[in-house]
Amino acid sequence: MLIQPYTSDWKANFEQLKRELENGLSGITICIEHVGSTSIPNLDSKPIIDIDIIYNVASDFEPIKSKLEKIGYYHNGNQGIEERDVFKRNGTSINPILDTITHHLYVCPKTSIALERHILFRDFLRKNDWARLEYQDLKYKIA
Repeated sequence: MLIQPYTSDWKANFEQLKRELENGLSGITICIEHVGSTSIPNLDSKPIIDIDIIYNVASDFEPIKSKLEKIGYYHNGNQGIEERDVFKRNGTSINPILDTITHHLYVCPKTSIALERHILFRDFLRKNDWARLEYQDLKYKIA
């Protein structure tokens, strides 16, 4: 997948995904964050929306997992990163938003180091144009 010029559509796509996820997870206290390159204005990126669902209490994980399964996701483990569980679409449930906007979905406790890294990285690049430009240049070199 190729890097594409930044578009404000990515923010709109995140908002659509967030609404669907909030509806599917109603009744559970969560926070949903747009992380990754598409969350950083003016950063060219692969057009994949990275989402972190954040929960406060360990006992909330199983209800989150269950509700995500009901709206068409499956749990794909932590893929080697502690306190960051991966969920992917399972193809058995059809949703015009969740199935058409390419995204990565992670579920993390609020104390997760992986979550902290996502937020710190995002916020640093949002506040520092020089770093955003260096990172973008590196992305193109690697691609």
